[in-house]
Amino acid sequence: MAPAADREGYWGPTTSTLDWCEENYAVTWYIAEFWNTVSNLIMIIPPIFGAIQSIKDGLEKRYIASYLALTVVGMGSWCFHMTLKYEMQLLDELPMIYSCCIFVYCMFECFKIKNSVNYHMLFTLVLFSLVVTTVYLKVKEPVFHQVMYGMLVFTLVLRSIYIVTWVYPWLRGLGYTSLGLFLLGFLLWNIDNIFCVSLRNFRKKVPPVIGVTTQFHAWWHILTGLGSYLHILFSIYTRTLYLRCRPKVKFIFGIWPVILFEPLRKY
Repeated sequence: MAPAADREGYWGPTTSTLDWCEENYAVTWYIAEFWNTVSNLIMIIPPIFGAIQSIKDGLEKRYIASYLALTVVGMGSWCFHMTLKYEMQLLDELPMIYSCCIFVYCMFECFKIKNSVNYHMLFTLVLFSLVVTTVYLKVKEPVFHQVMYGMLVFTLVLRSIYIVTWVYPWLRGLGYTSLGLFLLGFLLWNIDNIFCVSLRNFRKKVPPVIGVTTQFHAWWHILTGLGSYLHILFSIYTRTLYLRCRPKVKFIFGIWPVILFEPLRKY
């Protein structure tokens, strides 16, 4: 996607099937796409704390897995954008599929008895992941991955809309904020792809402190990372409400959202 005039750096020639709009090795010789790399921190650090808190709160393992899966996506994306190597690209893109499958399972199991396991859905999602992985490794076509990922996200959107419309209408704020952030990130992702040449020319004419604000793929990471984190909160909020807890969203330092609730009741 990016123009071919990029310099080489520590990791050598690009072998990935995608090269994004950020200028390669422009900030440091050791990181191919600096801003696209460091912007993944929002998908790495907060979910780790979320997973730890989920363990302390006694949440079901699938919610711990959701947080950890988001962390794995962030780490894979970090490695991909740092190196622009094909193997690291797979470490970014395939966990996106797997993490969304975990999200889908959580959303469709939120109204079941505690610690229940839906083996039919597990089998379906694992099979879907295996098929997507096999086909993608064979065809190496990014559009195929993007369509499969989009299908999973669309499924999550429909399920979320159902919940905030028919089950828990007072969760609209959290649900629609998550969705809105994701859609805004998707918009910037497309702008970064379509207008890459224009964005690069603009960055040549303005001070770096202004140019960095046009690194829209980095904004995609930040917005979708936050949107995914809020989606996990939405999923946990829905689940703990069904289990007759009293969840509430609290902002740490007035900024970062977390969920607090009474301990899960034993049945």
